[in-house]
Amino acid sequence: MVPQTRTTNDDFLSFARQVRLRLRSEGRLPRGVLREEIDASWRRSLQHGLDCLDSASEGPDGRVDLESLLARNRALIDATAPELEYLARQHAQDGIIILGDAEANVLIVEGRTDSLSDLGLRDLRPGSCWSEARRGTNALGTALVDVRPTLINQGEHYLERLSRFSCTSVPIKDPQGRVIGVLDLTRDELMTRPGDCLTALMLAASNIEGRLFAAQYPEHIVLAFHNRPQYLGSAWHGLLVLSLDGEVLAANEQACGLLQLSREALVGRRSSDLLGSRSQQFIARLLQGGVSSVQTLKGDFYFRVLQVPRHAALSPGASLPPRRPAARSEPLEALAGNDPRLARALRMASQGLDSDLPILLLGETGTGKEVVARALHEASRRADKPFVAVNCAAIPEGLIESELFGYREGAFTGSRKGGMVGRLMQAHGGTLFLDEIGDMPMALQARLLRVLQERKVSPLGAGEEQDIDVAVICATHRDLKLLVRDKQFREDLYYRINGISLRLPALRERNDLAALIDRLLHKLGASEVSLDSDLMELFGNYDWPGNIRQLEMVLRSALAMREPGETVLGLDHLTDSLLDDLTVSCRQPGSIRETELELIRSALERHQGNVSAAADALGISRATLYRKLKQLRG
Repeated sequence: MVPQTRTTNDDFLSFARQVRLRLRSEGRLPRGVLREEIDASWRRSLQHGLDCLDSASEGPDGRVDLESLLARNRALIDATAPELEYLARQHAQDGIIILGDAEANVLIVEGRTDSLSDLGLRDLRPGSCWSEARRGTNALGTALVDVRPTLINQGEHYLERLSRFSCTSVPIKDPQGRVIGVLDLTRDELMTRPGDCLTALMLAASNIEGRLFAAQYPEHIVLAFHNRPQYLGSAWHGLLVLSLDGEVLAANEQACGLLQLSREALVGRRSSDLLGSRSQQFIARLLQGGVSSVQTLKGDFYFRVLQVPRHAALSPGASLPPRRPAARSEPLEALAGNDPRLARALRMASQGLDSDLPILLLGETGTGKEVVARALHEASRRADKPFVAVNCAAIPEGLIESELFGYREGAFTGSRKGGMVGRLMQAHGGTLFLDEIGDMPMALQARLLRVLQERKVSPLGAGEEQDIDVAVICATHRDLKLLVRDKQFREDLYYRINGISLRLPALRERNDLAALIDRLLHKLGASEVSLDSDLMELFGNYDWPGNIRQLEMVLRSALAMREPGETVLGLDHLTDSLLDDLTVSCRQPGSIRETELELIRSALERHQGNVSAAADALGISRATLYRKLKQLRG
């Protein structure tokens, strides 16, 4: 919004209110007072007949069938669940994370949900619509109209009641390029570094789109590529789906940009036309895993396989090597690192699973419970059978029963034609992994207990029961014994799933951080990359509340910031927000003895831990401030 020279944010909000008052009194919006994209959105909002000073907060549309809405968007919700968990952990204290569908209907809200009424956002609930036509200019609805990442900062919302908020949104697209959803971060403050929020959302959207590619094309190769290797695993890499004979079946926008072809021109082409290598030779290289490169007329491209189908048949005459287990989980012995107790516990769990004992994985969020569960499955006699993971906390309570048990056609309003096979039956013969079992509703705990006791499943709307054979691994970050004591978890189910209990240590409790970083860098296709001593020391002093998942995300972000040819990561590869988070949360034992250090501490407190702002106030560089901060930990 113009004028660009704000004095204080209060002045700016006051200026924005004057614009709305003028709009209401004159019925038209003067030119040149808003950013171009915001101006266009306000004019659309005006055409929709919205009153910019309307203070009413609508509730969810009572006519919306929420269960049907969530069922229609099940694939999107499943693909988004891990990213929502990470974003909520990073921003729940000061923001709200929203997942919407292609019509701006809210599907999931995470973060400060208990404060929505106090913030004047009673209408921000699953089932409510936040399109421009209903709520005026807002990042969630406007991003869907403009089909691009969108920032609406304080003062730029069309409705006066939303003026205090800032929000950033990124559209989510399916493999055909259609917008199917939107991811939004909303804060009750001015976004002073919107680029950091936008990068986090774009990376999350890229991960979601990658899962959608894999889910829609389970029997094909999913390939990530870029002309700079450090951008593999970032929001900017291209995604291609290839058949086993080298035909391009789908591509994302980044792939079209990198190859300088429209999606229509790209789909149906042969990989040999695009990447300068015979299809069968190229596919053979893909199946060997790791990061590889090819030389083309458009320059060098680096690629890594994200998915190789397990059971797809090879085309006649193909002489491809056996598919390497690159897409499989790490072996159990590698997961233990240098911890002999954890190695012994993993061996016991593996033996127990092969003896049909249920396994219970305990540990904080992000400690790798699903990674361990997959590794246990792949080390078991059921390795060639399905591994089906269900996050009991990510699936809305109204849908978890149909997700687990399935349903017959017509079982409820909005049910899918032909019904749906539940996750329990999908896992028949293999392994069922129930993540966050401590969040399962009490009513479903009774049904699950009966299934585990009798090994029979009855889908919703069906009279007959079906036999089921599954190995069961459960996981939770919660204290199940405490939940049992408080009558929030069934005691009989607790003993049924607790055959062998395995606690995964938090990252701060492990003594093999360097080895773990090496394994993660290898997993990210950056085996040649190392960390300098300053960055390694920073990592070693951080508490890692998000554990291994957080460490992997930080490494991915740092890798994306490298210049070509760089093989050593340092502090300069961290964004300001990441450096602030990692530095302020470091363990800092001992007392501050010197006046200089006392000044630094005071500056950090005045600037709420913002290292860059504190350095500016002290008149020193960020790197100098960090070096002095190391003395605080000494």
